[in-house]
Amino acid sequence: MLTEIQYRILKRIRPISRPLEAVYAEKGKLAALLGEPVFEQARGKTVLDFGCGNGLESIELAKRGAAKVIGTDIRERALEKARQNAHQAGVQHICDFATEVNEQVDLIVCIDCFEHFADPEAILRRMMGLLKPGGAVLVSFGPTWYHPYGGHLFSVFPWAHLLFSERALIKWRNDVRSDGATRFSEVEGGLNQMTIKRFERFAERSGFRIEFLNLVPIRSLRILHNRLTREWTTSVVQSKLVRDL
Repeated sequence: MLTEIQYRILKRIRPISRPLEAVYAEKGKLAALLGEPVFEQARGKTVLDFGCGNGLESIELAKRGAAKVIGTDIRERALEKARQNAHQAGVQHICDFATEVNEQVDLIVCIDCFEHFADPEAILRRMMGLLKPGGAVLVSFGPTWYHPYGGHLFSVFPWAHLLFSERALIKWRNDVRSDGATRFSEVEGGLNQMTIKRFERFAERSGFRIEFLNLVPIRSLRILHNRLTREWTTSVVQSKLVRDL
């Protein structure tokens, strides 16, 4: 009964598009989310772009000094587009794109993926195996689950994904999507309900040393942002994970 009531309420609400807080047009996504030092760290190195999508960040790394860039993604269609983009950018001799990677690398870059991985802890263990000793993973992701819009499509207003049940939200989504998803984790792209605490725990259990964890506050909630409120007031998580020698 509660699911049906919530579903009827949701049917009256239309999804809205929300602009990203970070604007990438001027300086690019990598610089905006990881800072300019990412290019210095990648210079002359073999870099893995984990979850590369259409390869734009891989191409930027190649153009800014990486010796070799490997882009990986589970979607072959995205990889084919990445290959086309690399060829158009003239860096096809530096960039490789594949669904599977077996080569060890110096640096892994992972942007906007950790809230979507079906098994993020397994991904971190996989990354550990792909890194050379002394290598590092540079991560940026968000919004996390307790962010006002951490439910992505399901956050039709702030924290809607927490106020309505998963069953009601999935039923509402299935009115416009016919992929048969029955849980948040099954929707296109997947939502694993990632929190800052879970990410820290997974990283430590995977054997990484967390060199830094930077939590970028939501601008409008900056004054409230602290250790106790971080799950609710963080916009983007930025981290460097190191595989020690």
